[in-house]
Amino acid sequence: MIVHFDLDAFYAAVAQRDDPSLRGKPLAVSGSSRRAVVLTASYEARPFGVRSAMPLYHALDLCPGLVVVPPNFAAYRDSSERVFAVFADGARAVEGLSLDEAFVALEQDDLDSAVAFAQRVRRRVLEEIGLTVSAGVASGKMIAKIASDANKPDGLTIVPPGTEAAYLAPLPIG
Repeated sequence: MIVHFDLDAFYAAVAQRDDPSLRGKPLAVSGSSRRAVVLTASYEARPFGVRSAMPLYHALDLCPGLVVVPPNFAAYRDSSERVFAVFADGARAVEGLSLDEAFVALEQDDLDSAVAFAQRVRRRVLEEIGLTVSAGVASGKMIAKIASDANKPDGLTIVPPGTEAAYLAPLPIG
């Protein structure tokens, strides 16, 4: 079994964790020049159409109340290292894809153990680091990654072995 973990709106979540006055507000992490792009948007900004990789000027047009904060890569690296240490506790292998997501292979290769591990990791990341993480549990990487995105933010999706085709069938190809 594989668990894919993906921290929710990572850069924005770190900013909101570190500055409580930003919580609940539409937020973008970006540089300040007109040519800057949004590195990430909080879940409060997403209903306005604000997305990662969007030019900042466009994000500001879509969401006039958007709060823009500069990136803090030292805080991201520190948070990522702490989260990856939680991922590694009880794992056979951790394959990081970026600062905020990883595949984890477990010592035990059964569904119940994988679900319990995912639940434990999600709880610890919230309690110890103050961030939410979504997870997907499946028999392979691709399905686990798709599953982790299914219930964002702060969700857990389980795709039992043998149900992969039925899980994927209703999803859009994109």
